[in-house]
Amino acid sequence: MLLEILTYPNPTLRKVSKPVEKVTEDHVQFSKDMLETMYASHGVGLAAPQVGRLERMIVIDTRPKDEEGNTVEEDMTDLEKKIEYPLVLINPDIKIKKDKTTYGEGCLSVPGFVEIVERANYIEVEALNVQGEKITLKTDGLLAICIQHEIDHLDGKLFIDRLSFIKSNKIKNRIKKYGYEHLEAVENDNEEDYKNL
Repeated sequence: MLLEILTYPNPTLRKVSKPVEKVTEDHVQFSKDMLETMYASHGVGLAAPQVGRLERMIVIDTRPKDEEGNTVEEDMTDLEKKIEYPLVLINPDIKIKKDKTTYGEGCLSVPGFVEIVERANYIEVEALNVQGEKITLKTDGLLAICIQHEIDHLDGKLFIDRLSFIKSNKIKNRIKKYGYEHLEAVENDNEEDYKNL
């Protein structure tokens, strides 16, 4: 089932999500709905609060694809290749962050805007999977960036909050004044430039 994606300045996006106490069949179905919504919106990540549910749950699939929809493994890091996709992470918690990288990030909740954001390049994350089992991920590259972006959503933060005060305010004010209707659809000609996280 496709879910409605909330957009800034919806107040739900600013709330901190609660941990999942116990993984249930409802969470399994919700994860499927989240993935369906993410794929339909051409995103590579989606967090529960983006679809109005304040639980610590994210879904991710950062695999680069060719025109036929096949995974292009040579565009993935060695650590990214070891991950089983799509990812469903419940109560994700970053234990280790190393090194820095920058990437042009977009967001399904802030459509039409892409900005360079600095993140850790390598992370180690603990979470539960949809079976309720504890898992640990060690990754870098786009997957690490995406996980950090989605966890920000669980904490009520958006990628525009990580920009300079002037740049962040400029975007927020533009959205509040004009909304999103005036924006032309972001062209996906160059997938390497950014991803909708």
